[in-house]
This record gives sequence, C-alpha cells and structure tokens, in this order.
Amino acid sequence: MTNQTKKYQWFAIGDINAFFGLMLDNVTNLVLLASILIFTFGYPAEIIYTRMFPGTALGVMVGDILYTIMAFRLARRTGKTDVTAMPLGLDTPSTIGIAFAVIGPSYLDARKNMSDDQAAIVAWQVAMATLFFMGILKVVLSFFGDIVEKIIPTAGLLGSIAGIGIALLGFLPFVHAFNIPVVGLVSLGLILYALVARTKLPFGLPSVMVSVLGATLVYYILVLAGLIHAPDINPSFRMALPSPTLGFIEGMPLAIKYLPLAIPFGLLTVVGGINVTASARLAGDSYTTRNILLCDACSTVVAAMCGGVSQSTAYIGHPAYKAMGGRAGYTLMTGLFVGIGGMVGYISLMAEVLPTAALAPILIFVGLEIVEQAYHASGKRHAAAVTMAVLPSVAELARIQMSGLYAELQIIYSALKENAPQVAQALYEKLDTFKMPFQESWVTINALGHGFVLTAMLWGAITVYLIEKKYAKSIGYLLVTALFSFFGVIHSVLPEGGLYLPWQIPYNRVGPHPYTITGAYLCLALVILVLSKTKAALEPPEEHA
Repeated sequence: MTNQTKKYQWFAIGDINAFFGLMLDNVTNLVLLASILIFTFGYPAEIIYTRMFPGTALGVMVGDILYTIMAFRLARRTGKTDVTAMPLGLDTPSTIGIAFAVIGPSYLDARKNMSDDQAAIVAWQVAMATLFFMGILKVVLSFFGDIVEKIIPTAGLLGSIAGIGIALLGFLPFVHAFNIPVVGLVSLGLILYALVARTKLPFGLPSVMVSVLGATLVYYILVLAGLIHAPDINPSFRMALPSPTLGFIEGMPLAIKYLPLAIPFGLLTVVGGINVTASARLAGDSYTTRNILLCDACSTVVAAMCGGVSQSTAYIGHPAYKAMGGRAGYTLMTGLFVGIGGMVGYISLMAEVLPTAALAPILIFVGLEIVEQAYHASGKRHAAAVTMAVLPSVAELARIQMSGLYAELQIIYSALKENAPQVAQALYEKLDTFKMPFQESWVTINALGHGFVLTAMLWGAITVYLIEKKYAKSIGYLLVTALFSFFGVIHSVLPEGGLYLPWQIPYNRVGPHPYTITGAYLCLALVILVLSKTKAALEPPEEHA
C-alpha cells in the first residue's frame, strides 16, 4: 500500500489550468455577492469584506482540503495514479439567491428602525443563521440523499434551478454586464465563443481567465481615456481572521421565515452532490456519495459558525477537470488561495479592482448551462413542466426589483412626514387613486415570489404527473402545496415573507388571503380528481415526438 501511495501523482501540469477555472469561479461568486449587496442595496462594504468574506472563504478552504484528502485516500485504496479530486466551491444559485432574497431584504427591513451599520449586522446574522440551517439540513440529508431524488421528479428539481438560471443568474448579472456594455459584451462574447460554442482559444489559453482579464483591461483603458467613470474605491488589503461567532444564534428568530428558501437550496446541493459523484464514478473516480455530501455539509456549517453567508457545494464538471489533467493539486491550491485570500484581504482587493461587468458573464454562462441541462435531462415530454417550474423565479425577480424601490419610497415618505407633513399628506392624497391597483399587484407578486424555489419544485412535480396521467400523485402534490400555502411556507402574504397562523391574517386585506390561496389549490385537486374518472383520463399518455 505504501508503494501505491508514493506512485500517486497528486500534482500535474493540468492542475494549473484546473486551478484557474475553479479559483475564478469562486472569486466571481464573492465579487458578485459584494456587488449585489453594495450597489443594489447600499449595504456597507466594510462588513462584507471583514465579516462575511473571511468565514465564507474558510468554508471553501475546509471543503477543498477535505476533498483533496479524499483524493489521496481513493488513490491509496485503488492504487490509481491519476485520481482527480472532486471540485468544491461556492454554490452560485444560492449565493445570488441569498444576496437578493435574504441579506438585501433583511437589511432594508432593519434600516427602517436602526442605523445602517446596525441593520447590516442584523442582516449578516440572519444570513449566517440561514446558512447554518442549510448546513444542518445537508448533514441530515447526506444519509438519505438518494431518497430525495426519487421524491421530486427531474423536471421539478432541475426546473427550479433553471428558473434561478434565467432570473437570478441570467437577467440580473446581464444588467451588471450591460451597465458598461463594451466591457460586459467583450467578456460575454469571449465566454460564448470559448465555452458555449466550445472553440479553443489560441495557445490553449484558459477561457475564463482570458475573458475576465481581457474585459478588465478594456475597462481600465476606458477609465484612463475618460470615457467611463469608475466608482470611488479605496483598494486595500483588509486583514480579518474568521473566528467562531454566536451571531448565527441571534439571527435564528428572524431567519425562520427564510426556511422555505434555505431548505430547497440545501436540498438541491445534496441532489447535485449525488449527481456529480455519479459523474465522477463514470469518469473513473469512485468516491463514496455519503462522504462527498458530508464533507460539503461540514464545510457549510463551519462557514456559518465563522461568519460565512454562502454555502459550498460539489461542483459539476469533475470529468472536465480530469480531462484538463487535474489531480489533487488544483483543489488544494484553490482552497488555500480562497481561504487565505479571505483572511489576508486580497480577495476583497480583487472584489474592488475587478469590474463587475467583466465577471458577470461567467454567471450568465452558468445560468445558460443550468437551463440547457434542465430541458435536456427532463426531455421534450416534460418541457412544459420545466417551464412551469421556471415561472416562480420570474415572480421572485419582479419582487426583488419592486422591493428595493418600495423600501426606498417608504424611507422618502417617512422623511417627508417628519420634516414636511403637509407635503407628505398632499402626496398621499394625490396618489390615493393609484394606490389600490399598485398594492394589489405588489401583494400578489410578493405572494408568488415568497418560497419560490419550493413552489417551483411543487409546480413542476404537479405538471409532470398530469402529463403522465398519474393523477393520484398530482393530487398529492396539490395537497402538499395547499398545506404549505396555508401557513406561509410558500406564497406568504406577509410583506417580508415568513410563517403564520392563517386566522391571524385580516380577511379584509388587499390581495390574496391564505384561505383563498389554499382553497384554490384544494379546488384544483378536486377538479383533477373528478376529471381523472373520465374516459379520456384513463387513456394512455400521448407520446411526444
């Protein structure tokens, strides 16, 4: 056994290319996290760089080191000299989702009653608690991961991610890219050329690195030429060591309402871990699924307990890293680079220096891949179910866009009431005729967006079983959806989301009530039950060409 271990070539030239791909993917997630919070919600940058980044980066370091050790153990057990470590990094959909749907809204809500810095600390604690819930869920599910995949149909599971790919990874990053069109489109064009069209760059240059560095070069040429205005930044190394904190416990009461978001995100990384482990097995590296999931879950919990706000996950693409010639060196280098960078401060420096427009296309590409995978894996027969699962993410996108505007309008109106009450009253009376339609739209979009990932999975499952004429299962999912709607697990009618007892919600309120939403799902279940007894319903499902 000792001789076999010595033969393992844990570092090869291919590890360098693999390192750039995995490292830049992680850095991009951190940069986008900071950009979304700073430029969309006005979140204080110092708290992001000195409190969120160190703990989040530590989670990546722990996970990648554990995966590196697992590669050594697999090589020792099998005697293979070309074992490739499983890639691990920050989960892109949940990083973007947590920023837009948890940290940002929590911050805006807390700002109504406290200073910006105090509100930022509250939002940070809520994000830590949400991440902790996700980590514990992943620890538990790592022992039952295979069952999860059997419960939710592929179209519902992947369709919910496809919705995130279109709304949160496609549209929102595209806004960032198009904010400086020359920079964003140069980067996006290189990504499309090399990764979507699968055309190699000259000299075998790594496409992700070239797209980022090329677009960044264009950005600073335009800045020096005075053609665009760069935001005022003070690039510096912000040293901050991650340390255990009980802040996540303080954030738990407020984080409870985000469980409908946290649970599906954690669930999806578990199922993703199962899939990528199977993919690695086909590529020749037979890792134990439970161990892969447990290592990922532990790194997520460690991050949450040390100030982190974004979960790690086993990345799709093990065969690609193996094809590059990567072994265990690339995961070790990525873990150390990201982890140490979060502590020493060069990751925060990169977040300030690298323009968002140059990095956003990487996430657009991830979104494109997710959507393509969802439709291909589900097949043409279930394409409509995938699309149904996408729709709740569109509602969440509208909710995110409107919530920022709504919060700012509330702040302006409060300031007017305090300093110019007559003006505020006149404005209120002037807008009164337009208020009711806006309120109805706002409340309805809120209800559709809250719990959107779980809603997407349920809608996808309901549609799949209708297509397959498995009416009992479709009705079963409708009953689950009705139950979740009753208590606000999904379709929460509260402005900030969250659970409730439905009889505590005023019935004469504007917009849908939990009773009406739940009643609608129950009525639909009854309709399907009646129709399932008809002659046409008993005929075999139609074959799709």
